[in-house]
Amino acid sequence: MGSEKKEYSTSFDSKPISASVISPELKPIKRFPYDWKDKLFDPDFDVDRSNGGTAFTAYYNIVCCVCGTGMLSLPSVLASGGWSALTLLLLCWWMTSYCSTILIQCLYYGGSYRCKTVHEVATRAFGRIGGYLSLFFNAWILLGTPTLYFVLIGENLNDLCQGTAGEIGAVYWSIIFIVAIAIPFAFMKTMDSLSWTSLLGVIVTFATTLICVIVAGLDRPNQTNVVHENVIWEGWPGAIAVIAFSLGGNVVYPNCEAAMKKPQQWPMVSVIGLTTCALLYIMIAVPGYLVYGETAQNPIYNSIPNGVGRTLAIVLVTVNIIVSAPIFLGSFALDLEIMMGITVERLGTKKEFLFRALWRIFLMVFCGVIACTVPHFSPLMSLFGAVGYSTSIFVIPILCFWKLTGFRNKPIYEIAWGFLILLMGIVGLVFGTWDAVESLIAAYTS
Repeated sequence: MGSEKKEYSTSFDSKPISASVISPELKPIKRFPYDWKDKLFDPDFDVDRSNGGTAFTAYYNIVCCVCGTGMLSLPSVLASGGWSALTLLLLCWWMTSYCSTILIQCLYYGGSYRCKTVHEVATRAFGRIGGYLSLFFNAWILLGTPTLYFVLIGENLNDLCQGTAGEIGAVYWSIIFIVAIAIPFAFMKTMDSLSWTSLLGVIVTFATTLICVIVAGLDRPNQTNVVHENVIWEGWPGAIAVIAFSLGGNVVYPNCEAAMKKPQQWPMVSVIGLTTCALLYIMIAVPGYLVYGETAQNPIYNSIPNGVGRTLAIVLVTVNIIVSAPIFLGSFALDLEIMMGITVERLGTKKEFLFRALWRIFLMVFCGVIACTVPHFSPLMSLFGAVGYSTSIFVIPILCFWKLTGFRNKPIYEIAWGFLILLMGIVGLVFGTWDAVESLIAAYTS
């Protein structure tokens, strides 16, 4: 004992130091060099929260961003994966809840200020290359999701005008919608200006769910010879991609958390928000698959019979798209404007507005061109879910969290859980992309 020197570690990045330097009777070692909550409200580190919103505001922002068109795809997930895909949905919900918490924690580690975007987190963790990779995958979400919305709203508006002079084609309706929201989008300065739209989105999401469930229940006696499967293994990779799309919201979480007056409530708010979304998904997935089986379409209101219920569902989804599309486009625009230096301080009021308007009009045109040339909703959703969402909500948070806070300092069960999340993301990326590309090829060749 006299000549032995025991070694103790004081933080995840410190080198072992001998017992001759510190006493063995020190208090237990903290998991991190500091708790992320210690940096909250620090004027030299955190963002200005003097005009921040409530936890409820953040909650319905999350629900509005996550719920929407993805909700209507869940019956088709069961149609491709069988009843066992419900287990997959619950597992993904648990994983995304964990990743939403650690992603926000990553904003507060590894630097002298709070990161503003996922891109900054990845850059801080893995350097410039990591930041560019993160930006690439995030772009698939923040630009891909509005593109998907443009496709769907064109189909919806043309469907609503069926048999009238307004039936001019889905592509033309998509163009009209893009032009209509381009003007207010150019004037949007911050995510705070979209709070009321998020609340409206939550309301119509709940209403659409109830309508689809009720109409499907009434239509069940008319559905005969419905086929159900317990497990369809070949459909699981595509199901992972669609579920990832349905639960994806990580890229806008930093902006949502930055707008909170009490950011220490974020873990609770994010988990409750995602739990609300998961319950809504189960509410619509189970009756949709139970009634229509393997014929359940994406979106599900295409499976329910024509009538007031279907028309009302289409109208409500269209309203949700109108209020949700600017959130994704706005988040991407704000992130890139910071990188490009489009600020009042640097350019002045007039030049800042001019550059901001031109930049945002370019984004609208870019997404609109894709929506009009690739108007296939279901395979597009799978593609964006596989490439963008599988990486951004599963892979990036885990890798950045390990890099910024340490790996070996974590309990074995948390490390194992992290590897399982990484596996989920990789399977969704590789096999989900393969399945989506095959579906797009089939859509064009047919």
